[in-house]
Amino acid sequence: MAEADERDERERTESPSQKRLDDARKAGRVPRSRDLGAALVVLTGGVALRGLGAEVARRLAAIMHDGLTLDHAELADATDMLSRLEHGAIQGMLAAAPLLGLLLAAAVLAPLSIGGWTFSASALVPDFSRLNAVAGLGRVFSLRGFIELGKALARFVVVAVVAVAVLARQFHSFRALATEPVQLGVGHAMSLIGTAFIALGGALAAIAVVDVPLAIWQYHRSLRMTRQELRDEHKETEGSPETRSRVRRLQQQLARKRMMSRVPKADVVVTNPTHYAVALSYDERRHRAPVVLAKGVELIALTIRRIAEEHGVPIVEAPPLARALHANCELDDEIPTRLYAAVARVLTYVYQLRAARRFAAPRPAPLHIDLPDE
Repeated sequence: MAEADERDERERTESPSQKRLDDARKAGRVPRSRDLGAALVVLTGGVALRGLGAEVARRLAAIMHDGLTLDHAELADATDMLSRLEHGAIQGMLAAAPLLGLLLAAAVLAPLSIGGWTFSASALVPDFSRLNAVAGLGRVFSLRGFIELGKALARFVVVAVVAVAVLARQFHSFRALATEPVQLGVGHAMSLIGTAFIALGGALAAIAVVDVPLAIWQYHRSLRMTRQELRDEHKETEGSPETRSRVRRLQQQLARKRMMSRVPKADVVVTNPTHYAVALSYDERRHRAPVVLAKGVELIALTIRRIAEEHGVPIVEAPPLARALHANCELDDEIPTRLYAAVARVLTYVYQLRAARRFAAPRPAPLHIDLPDE
């Protein structure tokens, strides 16, 4: 089993695809750093105690004073005692609300800073495979297990050293609390505890600086893929080559049908005479120059000629112009400036042909067009 897992790990040499990362996020798997969360919560608590500690202590002392100030009549009234208890509980919650709110915000923002917001119902489903003792031992003695052990030992050593240093430095201040008035002493104690928390939070933040990149690296390492998995995913996402080829073929056929349906609307079809065909239309109210409605070579060119003949669209043989239009224009493009004069001659010739048919006049002389050198 261990050899198979090791071989599988060696084969996972490819970085995770975006789809695999998205699927992991949907399943609730995102990079997380417990050290970052602990550091932010402890630092926030320390700063809050330094800034709000005196006020919280004053309000708690007032609540305690009110709760212990009773006369003989109130002691005999059970209903009044319950209302006083309720009032004291509400006041205590209100006094601690700013501190608790800051701690809650820190606890929520810390994981969001590296993994973002995610919610997955599948993460709430019990995973009984994690109760497997053999698999559990494998996780304990894995590379990740040793890394977690090293992080825990480093965390313990750093926190212990900082805690001892803080206590040694503030020992006399803590000892002097016993001689201070209660309200002043509680506020002073809050300030000292806040200072200690800030020092501990700074130590945890130093650990988090190392832990966050490590957590991100471990997350991406756990999602690495084999080359076969990448190929299978690509095939699943994009479809097989045969399917993609068939889709492209159908798209080309649809595009060709749409193009052929526009040939009857053309003013003229310029041909090579059989190898190239380009259908042009000119509407001076909509375009500055003639527009290409359809174009093609070989069989497509013959189809364009056939549709043009069926719908009475004039066909003009101008091989150099047909080749130039096909090479330099895409569908719905206006013709380039250098071909204006040549296309204008073609359109003039077409208008002359129409006039000759309408008024039974002689046909104009055959058109011959030479393009200017570029």
